Order: sequence, then C-alpha cells, then structure tokens
Amino acid sequence: MKVLIVKTSSMGDVIHTFPAIEDARRHRPDLTFDWCVEEAFADIVALHPAIGRIHTVAIRRWRKALIDGATWREAAALRRTLRDCRYDLVIDAQGLLKSALVARQAGSPIAGFDRSSVRESSATLFYDATYPVPRDLHAIERTRRLFGLALGYQPDLSTLDSGIVPPAGTLAGTSGKTAFLLHGTSREDKKWPVKDWIETAHLLIERGMTPVTTWSNEREKAVAEAIAGAVPSTIVVPKSPLTDIAVTIGGSTLVIGADTGLTHLASAFGLPTVAVFLATEPGLTGPLGSYASTLLAPPGGRVMPAKVVAEAERLLTLKVGASSG
Repeated sequence: MKVLIVKTSSMGDVIHTFPAIEDARRHRPDLTFDWCVEEAFADIVALHPAIGRIHTVAIRRWRKALIDGATWREAAALRRTLRDCRYDLVIDAQGLLKSALVARQAGSPIAGFDRSSVRESSATLFYDATYPVPRDLHAIERTRRLFGLALGYQPDLSTLDSGIVPPAGTLAGTSGKTAFLLHGTSREDKKWPVKDWIETAHLLIERGMTPVTTWSNEREKAVAEAIAGAVPSTIVVPKSPLTDIAVTIGGSTLVIGADTGLTHLASAFGLPTVAVFLATEPGLTGPLGSYASTLLAPPGGRVMPAKVVAEAERLLTLKVGASSG
C-alpha cells in the first residue's frame, strides 16, 4: 500500500510528523511512504529512513509569481508526477486549504482531520475520509492519532520515537563538550534577548562547554556576532545548508534554543534540549522527549539564563546516567 504524506511546512511541523511514521512502521509493515513538502524542508524529510520519494512544492515562491509561466509549469509537473505514482491513500497531516489542494493533485483518496479538528475547515471539502482528533492535544499526538485512525491501528502514546538519528560528522575545530545556541526564530516576540544569550554563553564557558551558534539572515548574523564578541570562545558557524547544520547540531553535547524548527530537530535527535518559549504555548507545539524541556516565561517576566543552564545540565546528567546504565 502506497501512502503519500502531505505536510509542506514548517520545519517544526514536519519534524512533529516523524513519530506518526514510526507508529505506522510498527503496526503496518505493508505500507510505504512518500512525502510532499516545501522545497526548503526536503532535506529534513530525507533524514527519516522510511520515506521513499520526496516531492517538493514551492508554494511560498509560487505565490510571488502567480502570473509567471514557469510557476504553472512547475505546478503542472508536480500534478503529473503525483498522479503517475498512483497512491492508494493521501494523508493531509497539515489540515490547511493549501495542503488539501496539494493533496488533491494526486488524484487519490484523501484522509484528514474532520471539521471539528482541522485547522482550516475549508480543507475538509477535499477529503474523502475525516477523523476527529481533539484540538487541545500536542501536535505530535494529534498527528499520531490521525495516522492511526486513517491506517487502522492504535498508537502506543506511552512511547515516543522520531525514527531519525543525527547525520555522521562533527564540527571542525571543536573538542570536548559543545552547546549549540539556537537564537534565530521567525517572530520577534519569540526571541530571547541578546543579553540573555550572552549570559548563557558565559555560564556555559564556566562549565567547560564551548558555545556554538549560527545564523540564516543578517539580523541573526548580528546576534551571533554579538554573542561571539562578548564571549570570544563562541564558535559561529556561517550560514549553511540545513543538512550541514543538522550535522553540527547532531554532534553537540546539548542544545538551547528558541521556539524554532532546529530546536525541534535537536529534540527529535534525542539530544538534551532546553527550549525557551516566550510567546507560544509549549503544551501544543513544544519539544517532546525524554531529554527535552521547555521553560516558559511568566506573564511580564523573563526566563533567567542561570535557570536555563541548570536545566540543560540536569538533562545532560539524565542522559549520561541512562547511557551508562
């Protein structure tokens, strides 16, 4: 049975889908999975060993060039390719009108959330089968439940496995323990102040760890350089492809991050991961896992660097103890 997963974005949403695939692998070994994803996140999908063919869309780019003939040719080519694959089932795990329209292009039966569960009710107009999943559950559990209902099994929610491992490799020029600081995020209200990142880097140095950070745009570059300027031992990784950043994150001792996709990737790798949430609800989208923790800023308050580093140390000790045991 050939199944196409449609989850086009964002990076965190893509990563949140991996545990559902692991459930399906255990309960339905007769299934094969392909995936349709936004082109920017294809390398993230490729980290999961159960995914066969990866189809890419460019909705963000296409929207900026709707009257361009090249846009329509790309969309038409995607439609032909999806139909040629002859999928037995398409699961729209995103629940948006845009993802439902993408799913429709395959010409196969589509399963998704029902009207009470879906993010945009108009998406259900394109589904052949819909399933109720409470909206107040974490995104990972919602997706796991959807896959179970669509594919005929009950997921074991007492366990959590992303099914991915860090790519092989290490960051050149480092030795000993490294702590990756993921300060970049899409919204200003999610960003931890620069002074708190600097204080965190100082605390890590005191504990014998080398801070590592990176950037993907000029504003993030300024933050990374400010951290390194105040804490010269900090290693700044230049803007790099996602696959290279994944290698660096995977080789880190621990990760401290804002509410951003790469923080979810660190958690999915099973690394000790502390997420700093300032404006979003971690109960619905925060990192999950045995070695993941989220610190939420109180109303009108702040998350203190000392508390973040202490939590990171606790998680690291927990993982070291589990490994030695």
